[in-house]
Amino acid sequence: MFGKRSEPTIANTDRVDTILGKNAEFNGKIKSSGLMRIEGNFDGELECDEDLIISEGAKVTAELKARNAIIAGVFQGNIQLDGKLEIKNTGKVTGDIKVGTLLVEDGAFFDGKCEMLGAGHKPDLNLVEINRNEKKTNPT
Repeated sequence: MFGKRSEPTIANTDRVDTILGKNAEFNGKIKSSGLMRIEGNFDGELECDEDLIISEGAKVTAELKARNAIIAGVFQGNIQLDGKLEIKNTGKVTGDIKVGTLLVEDGAFFDGKCEMLGAGHKPDLNLVEINRNEKKTNPT
């Protein structure tokens, strides 16, 4: 009855295709077809056909489009993901996000608007109205 819904999985983080190193700074546009990891500073546009990892200590200011993302550093900008956004307890995200699934760990920071995408999320949900003015009887 209460089964766990299937969540998109992050690609194997042991096999990183593109790395922006800890002491690197880059401005511009990056398009990656594989798993990308940012450990330094980046300012610009990011487009990943697969997944993105922003490591603890990294600072990214960007417009991001990817499949999934894990953020343990600082990210400022808008995010659009087909799958899952995971904000680690050391992560700080400022900006609007559109994601399929969102996981925010205790201690993480998020400031922005969130829009959930996908078939399981309908923007026109019918909300149940609760009548709180009902008279209640005291069982004692």
